[in-house]
Amino acid sequence: MIRVLFVCMGNICRSPTAQGVFAALVREAGLDHVIACDSAGTSHYHIGNSPDPRACRAAAKRGIEIGHLRARKAQAEDFAEFDLVLAMDRANYRNLAPLAGEGGADRLRLFLEFAPGHGENVPDPYYGGGDGFERVLDLCEAAGRGLLDHLVQTHGLTSQYTDSSTRFSSGSRK
Repeated sequence: MIRVLFVCMGNICRSPTAQGVFAALVREAGLDHVIACDSAGTSHYHIGNSPDPRACRAAAKRGIEIGHLRARKAQAEDFAEFDLVLAMDRANYRNLAPLAGEGGADRLRLFLEFAPGHGENVPDPYYGGGDGFERVLDLCEAAGRGLLDHLVQTHGLTSQYTDSSTRFSSGSRK
């Protein structure tokens, strides 16, 4: 099993959105028997909470359910359990680095590395309006597709996923 962990600060906006989007892409590709994902935060502020209602609504408009997820804090053990630990931005990357230790440093990357041309950081939508959550979904979809392509190629997986132009759209998947 290939395991991927998405990490933001509170684990209520960006990382559960990334988890939901990537899990949907993995299911769509018929690879949910070989790829699993989870999410966590670098802070303890929201442990046990469900994702922000605005993130849930934005994801649901695209046919992605994330309301069942619960926030947890990232820990050093995650670097042994997960093949990739993907930070949503540089600040969270810096917060995760001490947890990685020497043995896990090669597993830590920025999520948007898998979406060339989209910048380095997934912006935190928490203090903004609804359009911020839509932007996060767009970035998570782009990076999620790049990540899935990377895993398929790196691990020699056979995927049912054939059309990289397929997108989640408002209200339904095309």
